[in-house]
Amino acid sequence: MKRYVFITLLTIIAAFLIFSGSTAFSSDAKRLRMATTTSTDDTGLLDYLKPYFVKETGIDIQWIATGTGKALKLGENCDADVLLVHAPGLEKKFVADGFGTSRNVVMYNDFVMIGPASDPAGVKGNRVKEALNAVSSKKMKFISRGDKSGTHQAEMNLWKSSGLPVPDKESWYIQAGQGMLTTIQMAAEQNGYTLTDRGTYIKHEDTMKGNPPLKILVEGDDLLKNIYSVIVVNQAKCPNVKPDLAKAFSNWMSMPSTQKLITGFKLSGKQLFFVSSK
Repeated sequence: MKRYVFITLLTIIAAFLIFSGSTAFSSDAKRLRMATTTSTDDTGLLDYLKPYFVKETGIDIQWIATGTGKALKLGENCDADVLLVHAPGLEKKFVADGFGTSRNVVMYNDFVMIGPASDPAGVKGNRVKEALNAVSSKKMKFISRGDKSGTHQAEMNLWKSSGLPVPDKESWYIQAGQGMLTTIQMAAEQNGYTLTDRGTYIKHEDTMKGNPPLKILVEGDDLLKNIYSVIVVNQAKCPNVKPDLAKAFSNWMSMPSTQKLITGFKLSGKQLFFVSSK
């Protein structure tokens, strides 16, 4: 197993300071702290939505974008008021364990498997099960997020649902330990395959002016649906959190006007997120 670790001590310290009441988050009662997944930040969705939320509610919102696993841990540690994440199994456990008081499904997109246009594993157009079996049998490079994010959790479930163990001890399986855009770049550099949410891929495609080195090869499988939810952190576990502000954000994300904003958010004319999925 190869594992690339680029997260510096400085980055970890900065994240800790942001969510431990440093100057980045003042004690302002109208300021909401959110932990979210990288895709909502990398795509620009949150920067797009924030001005509308602030104007309509009078609540400021600041966030840290990380893998869903780490975002949930921030919630457990009382370092966030609300979460916007995409790993349903982990989210349900988070609520069942008493760390969250509600889980509100607000939008979805899907995962896609991307790889070189030459497609050395021959996966194009296949179902995800056949595609992963082909990558495994031919020992093609596969770059995993490897960071306990929602995408990483989905990828591990896909290996298992394809009848394969997670190949984390194989030399061709590389764990990035990084966000999605960096993982895509690593896969491109190694002429390999990876799993990404469609929204982040569209952002990457837009950055590459419509000609990214990796192409969508596997899509449309029912197993590839990617659901995003808002979770309010439980004040009974975390006395310092602001459940009223968190509930206001959760409710706002479900409002018809907000759902219209979400579906209207596009890059290069392509819709990144969809609504009305439970």
